Amino acid sequence: MSLRHVSLGWFGAVMGLAGLGLACRGAAPVVKQPPAFSEVWVAAGALVMAVLLLALAYRLFSDFRAIKEELNDPARVGFCATLPIGVTLVAGGVQPYAEEVARVLWWCGAAPLLLFQIWTLARWLHEDFELAHVNGGWMIVLISGIVMPTAGVPLGEDGMSRVMFGISTAATPFVMGLVFWRTVIGPRIPDALRPTWFIFLVPPSLIYVNGLALYPGEPGLGLEAMFFSTLLLVPALLLASRGFLRWPFTRAWWAFTFPLDGVAAAAANYARSHPGGPWPAITAISLGLAILFVALAIYKTFRSILQS
Repeated sequence: MSLRHVSLGWFGAVMGLAGLGLACRGAAPVVKQPPAFSEVWVAAGALVMAVLLLALAYRLFSDFRAIKEELNDPARVGFCATLPIGVTLVAGGVQPYAEEVARVLWWCGAAPLLLFQIWTLARWLHEDFELAHVNGGWMIVLISGIVMPTAGVPLGEDGMSRVMFGISTAATPFVMGLVFWRTVIGPRIPDALRPTWFIFLVPPSLIYVNGLALYPGEPGLGLEAMFFSTLLLVPALLLASRGFLRWPFTRAWWAFTFPLDGVAAAAANYARSHPGGPWPAITAISLGLAILFVALAIYKTFRSILQS
């Protein structure tokens, strides 16, 4: 993989890195870690975002046709939403240091994401697609609004966060159900795309985390059920993916990372509100898995760059 061939979908790396930093911050009261550990990942996410934006700007001028093809490809269009989501996560990372900069970044991610959701939904309704086109990326574009409160609430942007969270939560059973049905019943998913299975972890874990952020107080059975279903999905996905080291490396490998960040954030949230029991250990294991897969994705990415 060469930086000259950066595509929109590579912003999944920003999500994985910044998301890990935010998860480490949330887990700090539960899992002991070096004071600056979370900030290293936040800084890495911001740095990668800057590099990818520069590379993307270059490619827009040098090879605009390839970017247009990516946006028009029904199998890849969902991954394009990683750009605005990654920007909002970096906004959450820099919020404690530069709130106004973070607010600008957040709106630069949130507003384009909403427009992109409208455009993508219109395409789905208007154009003819095949079942083979459906993959985990479809969840990224329509369900990712559940991530907006992560940075939006600390920035005081509760209103827009609530709108986007509500839209994506309502879309979750339809889109997630479609992708699950295609995964189980439809044509075999190529090994290169199998890391996208882990995107199934994002809706339950982050609906739980951000639902509590927007509607503090009693979590109720609905939100807690989201967290418990996450705990069921994690071992099932790990078992189903036991041969993942043999899968070819593509940008889809970054689909391992942000979902596991979300699991760690959800476990830390539950552990903080339910002291004792197994929850601190579950948080530590979840955070360890997230760190492991982020480190593995970094290694695979650098090896790909050096071999290109």
